[in-house]
Amino acid sequence: MTVTLGEAVAALEARYDPALAEDWDAVGLVCGDPDDPVERVLFAVDPVAAVVDEVVGTGAQLLVTHHPLFLTPVHGVPADDPKGRLVHRLVRAGAGLFVAHTNADRAPDSGVNDALAAALGLTGTAPLQPAATDPRAGLGRVGRLPEPVTLAEFTERVAAALPGTAGGVRAAGDPGRRIETVAVCGGSGGSLLPAAAAAGADVLLTSDLRHHPASEAQEKLGPALCDVAHFASEWPWLPVAADVLARDLSGRVEVAVSRRRTDPWTMHAGASR
Repeated sequence: MTVTLGEAVAALEARYDPALAEDWDAVGLVCGDPDDPVERVLFAVDPVAAVVDEVVGTGAQLLVTHHPLFLTPVHGVPADDPKGRLVHRLVRAGAGLFVAHTNADRAPDSGVNDALAAALGLTGTAPLQPAATDPRAGLGRVGRLPEPVTLAEFTERVAAALPGTAGGVRAAGDPGRRIETVAVCGGSGGSLLPAAAAAGADVLLTSDLRHHPASEAQEKLGPALCDVAHFASEWPWLPVAADVLARDLSGRVEVAVSRRRTDPWTMHAGASR
């Protein structure tokens, strides 16, 4: 039985409730006719030209991304604008675009942060910042490793578990520090450092950490820090979301995960001395 775009969107929103999104966020269906049939769905972190190339090349009728195409109000989508061009290409290809951003960050069970925690092997996880409406949902996760490791070993584990990027994995703290309780936040999670400390985390893994907060955290003897590429921290969600959608639609759609590394950083030079 054919699945419509509207049915696929309903299934996605049942898992990633738009009500969980931040007020400033832009989630949901960006383009596409809800009555159109969907046979193949592609999941990616970023709605960029290379990913749209993949949509067109594979004949997918729906692209699901974590990051929004539009975060600020727009008054038109002309084809000579880079983002407008992507909308035109998707429409001409008969493909819709759906975004699950901060609602996917907060979602329980199959959200971005549960996927990141699972990729690192954490058990007994709970939200670092629970949602007011559902204590199972919320930002970040905190859990425990199966057995303690050093910070140096944990950093290597992170590098092995996440997609490789030009920036690699950075850590702040004593390389020999004992790590057992781990806090994670996909994307820019530096604001959760106090919550990680309050939860007794030995380390906070997140992205886009800034110099001064990282330095001050070490002076205060707070959690060690592990800083990874924004793209890498959110990529583990893609196969989880793809599998969930296929099961929720009883296998009536084919799902695929983009393997394109859309992290914007392409080169790295220098080494510690």
